[in-house]
Amino acid sequence: MALPDIEAVRQYLLTLQDTICERLSAVDQRKTFEKESWTRPEGGGGISCVITDGAVFEKGGVNYSHVMGATMPPSATAHRPHLAGAPWQAMGVSLVMHPTNPYAPTAHANVRFFVATPPDSEPVWWFGGGYDLTPYYGFDADCAHWHKTAKNACDPFGEQVYRDYKRWCDEYFYLRHREEPRGIGGLFFDDHNSGDFDRDFALMRAVGSSFIEAYEPIVMRRKDHPYGDRERDFQLYRRGRYVEFNLVYDRGTLFGLQSGGRTESILMSLPPLVRWDYNRAPEPGSEEARLTEHFLTARDWLEADHGE
Repeated sequence: MALPDIEAVRQYLLTLQDTICERLSAVDQRKTFEKESWTRPEGGGGISCVITDGAVFEKGGVNYSHVMGATMPPSATAHRPHLAGAPWQAMGVSLVMHPTNPYAPTAHANVRFFVATPPDSEPVWWFGGGYDLTPYYGFDADCAHWHKTAKNACDPFGEQVYRDYKRWCDEYFYLRHREEPRGIGGLFFDDHNSGDFDRDFALMRAVGSSFIEAYEPIVMRRKDHPYGDRERDFQLYRRGRYVEFNLVYDRGTLFGLQSGGRTESILMSLPPLVRWDYNRAPEPGSEEARLTEHFLTARDWLEADHGE
C-alpha cells in the first residue's frame, strides 16, 4: 500500500481555500474574507477566513485546519476502536456560506484527510468530504445544476460513485428528530481508502474543486431576487434547522470540540441570525409549504425539470 503524501494533501487544501475565497469575494464585491491564523496548544493549527455583512453573504467562512494529537478523540474511533490511543493527524477545508437573500441557498462543503499511526504498524489513513445545499425557496434548475456538477465530478471514478455518495448524503444530512432532510443533498463520503492513495486523493480533489462550480452560478442567479419581510422571516426560521443539525448530529462539529479545536472556527458554520417558533406550520399551498413538499424529499434531481 502506498504511503500517504501528507504534504501534497496540505498544499492542495491551502490552494483550495484561497481559490474559493477569491471566487466568492468576487461574487460579493462589497466585502472580502478576513484571514486569521491560529494555533492549537495540543498540536497544529489553521487558517480561518470569514466574511460578514457583505453585499451577498451575511456570513460565511472557509476554514483550513491541520491538527494532530497523541490520542484519537471518541468521534474518530467510534468505528475504529483498535486505533484508540494512536497518534493522529487531521487536515481539511470546511466551509459554510449564508447569503442574506432568502432566495439564495446556504451551502456547506468539506474535504478532509485523516491519518493515524498505531504502534508497530503502517499508517492508517482515509479521505472524506462532500457538499450539500440548503435552500429556503427552491428552484428546480438550481437543484439540477448542483447535482449534475456533483455527478460530473464523480463520474471518472465509477458510474456508481455519484449514486452511492448522493444516497449517503441524503441519509447523513437528515434531522431524525424532525423527520426531514436538511436540504436537497449532494455528496457525502467518509472512511474512504481503496488502497490506492493517488486515486483516492484525486477523488477528494475532484469533489473539493467542483464545489465552487456548483455553487457560484446559483448564487449569481439568486442574489438580487426581490424579497420582503415574509421571505426573510421564513429564512430565519428555517435556519434553525441548520443549527439543530450542526449541534446535534454533525461529526465535524463533534470531532472539533472533542479534539480541543478552536471553538470560534468550529462554530463558524452557525448563521448570524436565526429564530425558532413554536409549532409553526406553513400555509397550505404556499411557497413555504413547497419547500418541504417538493424540495426536501431526497428526490432524483438529475431527472428534474430544468425550468427556472
